[in-house]
Parts: sequence; structure tokens; C-alpha cells
Amino acid sequence: MSDVAADPAPRTTDRPADGTVRGAERPTVDPAHLARLAALVATDGLADREVVSPLDGRVFGRIPVCSTQDVEAAAARVRIAQREWAARPLRERAAIVSRFGALVMAEQDALMDIAVLEAGKARRDAFEELADIALAARWFAGAAPRVLGPRRVAGALPLVTRTTVHRRPKGVVGVISPWNYPLTLASSDALPALLAGNGILHKPDSETPFCALALLDLMYRAGVPRDLVQVVTGAGSALGPTIVGAVDALMFTGSTATGRVLAEQCARRLITFSAELGGKNAMVVLPGADLDRTVEGAVHACFANAGQLCISMERLYVTDAIYDAFVPAFVERVQRMRVGTGWDAEMGSLTAPSQLARVAEHVADAVAKGATVLTGGHPLPEVGPLAYAPTVLAGVTEGMTLCRDETFGPVVSVYRVADADEAVVRADDSAYGLNASIWGPVRTARRLARRLHVGTVNINEGYTSAWASHAAPMGGTRDSGQGRRHGHEGLLTWTESQTVAVQHLVPAGYLPGVGAERYARFLTAYLGLVRRLPVVRR
Repeated sequence: MSDVAADPAPRTTDRPADGTVRGAERPTVDPAHLARLAALVATDGLADREVVSPLDGRVFGRIPVCSTQDVEAAAARVRIAQREWAARPLRERAAIVSRFGALVMAEQDALMDIAVLEAGKARRDAFEELADIALAARWFAGAAPRVLGPRRVAGALPLVTRTTVHRRPKGVVGVISPWNYPLTLASSDALPALLAGNGILHKPDSETPFCALALLDLMYRAGVPRDLVQVVTGAGSALGPTIVGAVDALMFTGSTATGRVLAEQCARRLITFSAELGGKNAMVVLPGADLDRTVEGAVHACFANAGQLCISMERLYVTDAIYDAFVPAFVERVQRMRVGTGWDAEMGSLTAPSQLARVAEHVADAVAKGATVLTGGHPLPEVGPLAYAPTVLAGVTEGMTLCRDETFGPVVSVYRVADADEAVVRADDSAYGLNASIWGPVRTARRLARRLHVGTVNINEGYTSAWASHAAPMGGTRDSGQGRRHGHEGLLTWTESQTVAVQHLVPAGYLPGVGAERYARFLTAYLGLVRRLPVVRR
């Protein structure tokens, strides 16, 4: 059966007639404010570079370029400050994190201005980041005293062994954050690490340093000691090895290729490495799915943040029973999307020229090899130099680059499948395993979800439900990363466990004056007795 919708007829271009494609609205940011933020970079050097807005290609600020010596000096300051920070009561640290979350929401307009200017975001996408930071700060600050506090566990011998597990900070945690979500990913991993008593050495992506620095300013205002969190700026290829050499644990969000390099470097030092990497996430549409709700959900799941989202959908597997209704409705809705940067825009610009080139290359390769563009497939210069139309393709096959490679842009391919079983098998046929989305009857969707080898599954939602459930772990399998952010794991990752066992009255081992053989017989009898008793868990 063909993957191409029969009605309406496939189109190769779609400039909407209702004026929904808009030019970019360029916010105004005070140059003096940007200069003050740039002064927060941990460097004494004189070298700097221009930061260019993807909205129009104009320079809007300058940022220092750190040297490896700057990184080493910053890490040394963090290490000294961390010792004092770790000695402060946990509830005091939690109060500071809570204040930071409140400040983020209070300063949301200024933060959104910087994100729109620096990353080309639609304003709604920028706000989603800020809401996520506030939710994360609230959950982590509330959970930390319970998760990180001392915990009594069953001892070696009942009554005479008292065993307690303590959580100790790693020391200095390195955070290397990406450009696609430059606000929330600059802080969502730093917050639990700070609560656990660590200091932070942060390198934001070179495309979006001012977002990270604006948050750093708010951290200082919330009460975080100035030396405890340090930001260094510059190329990852130049600073990455020095960062790995200076920290005790590393969190990285970015490409799988770079993640492999950093994982090897961390392994040589035997330090903790946690990473969220790439994804080629699949959405499954089952018979019985609510058509209108599913279409709207698919638009958000595929095109939020212009598709520059590790957990967004790039593959849609639609069952035969609903394909001919869903695909035309989905294509028609995508054609009506509002592209720009204001509150009414549903999608913004791509962030970097390299992303525009990658998106255009993936689409051109697919079309040259026989795929059909149902809508989109072209740049939107009237919006901005890096804007690209939301694009839907059918007839995508093996051998086309975008069939299996992550595009990381506003491009999705649709596939007709016979039934739910085929949809799940094909959805799981990927080197990646980050996120998935299933739309349809909940009981069937939950059963299918357990068959998918991915870190998160959203039912009747694209990605927000799982991501925003901060009490639950978030991360990927296979080529999508290792470790978890969010949940208890998001706190415990940045700690070392320490077991303290106190023995009372008698030794835990051989007893004085009792022969080894006699003691062995006693212990054998004891183990036979307790084997029949329930295990005490605390």
C-alpha cells in the first residue's frame, strides 16, 4: 500500500493564502545589559567573538572567548567554594534553589527576549523553557531533603548492626549544554547537582551564551555563591578536554557523536558521565485515536521549537484504518501553521546555518530518491534567513538519509502500516531509543508502550507529559545516551553513596573464644531460620 495520501493531492509547495507565515519580530535587549552579562564569564582574557541573531543575521552582542587556563582557574575557584557550600544545611540550599525558580518567572519577559533573539524561538517555545525551569526548581527543592538525607537500612545482624547510607557530593560537576534549549538545559541539571552539594563548571553552546549568563545572574541574585557556579565560553572542541580533566562528573546534552568522544574521555578518568544524546523518535497512531486531538498533538510533537528538540517526533507510523483520514487532516493543519517569533507563532526559526543546511540536505536527498513532499520542503526567507517551512514527506524509504538519521528540524515522514503490531516493530527499529508517542485507546497504548525500547513513552501526548513529570527519570537507551535526569536519579547521579555501619555488643564476624567450625554451624542455622522470614526493607 502506498504511503502517499490520496486526498488531498500531494503538494510540493505551500505558501498559505491566509497570511499565516510571518516575519520575525526582533525583540529589543539593552546592549548594556548584555555587556554586564558578558562580564560574568570566567575569564581575564581580552579575546572575544560576535554573537549573531538567527532572526536577521545581525550582531547583537560580543562574548569573551576563554582559554584552557581560564577553565582551569574557574574550576579551582569552584572547588574551593564547593567545600563551604557542601557544609551548608540541605534545606538552606533548597531555599536558594526555590528562590531561583521564582526569579526566573519574575524575569520571564527579559529572559524570553534573549532566547528569541539568540535562538530564533517562537515566544511560546521560550516560555515553555522558563516554565520547565520553575517546575524543576520546585520539585528538586522539595524532594532533595528526602532523597539526599541519611537513610537507615537493614544491617548485617538484626539488633546489633546499625547501618546508614549517606549521600556525599561528587565535588565539581561539569555541564556542557546545547543551543536548542539554552535556558532549561543550562539549569535543569545544575539545580540537582547544587542541591546535592556540588559546584558547577558550565560551558554553554557558543550559539547561545547569553541565555546561560542571564540565568547565572539570577542564580547569584537568589543566593548562590559567586565562585560556586562559573561559566566558561568558547568552542567545545577547544575547551572540552580541559573541562573533563578538571571536573569530578560531567553532564552533556548534544549529539551522539560528541557524546561518544566525551564518554571515552570521562572513562579514562573514571568519572561519572551522564548524557542525553540524539533521537529519531516515532509516533504511532492507532485505530480509535481522536482525530482532531491527534492532529493537534502531532503538530506540537513534530514542530515545537522548529523540530530542534531531542524528544520531538520525526517518524509517524499511522495504521491503515485511520491513515486516509489522519494524513490529509495533518497536512492541512501543518499548512496553516503560523511561523514567526511572536506569541501567536507556532514555530520559530532554525538556530544555526548548519541546521538549515542539514534540513535542506535531508529533504533534497529524500526527494531525489523518490519521496513526495506533502507540504513544506522549502526555506522561508520572508520569516528570516534560517527559517524553514514545516515539512511533511511520504514515500520515505531505506537509503534516504532522513529515514534513520536525526534531522533535528521541522521535517517529519509519514508511513502507512497495517496494524498496531507493525507500527510498534517499525517504531522500535532504530539505533536510537529516547522518546516515543502513541495515540489511541489507552489500554492498547499502554500495552504497546511496554514493548518499546525507549526511555520515555507518552500516550495521547507527544513529549511534554513525560518530560514535565519531574518526579520521573528522563533519558535514553542505545545511541540516545546514558544516565538519567529528573526524578530521584537526577539527584543521586551527582552523589557518591557512603555506607556507615556501627556494630554493637558482638562482632559481625567470628566470635572470640568460639572456634571457626562451631561459628560456621551457628551461622548456617541462623541463615536457615531467617530464610523463612520476610526481608526487612527501609
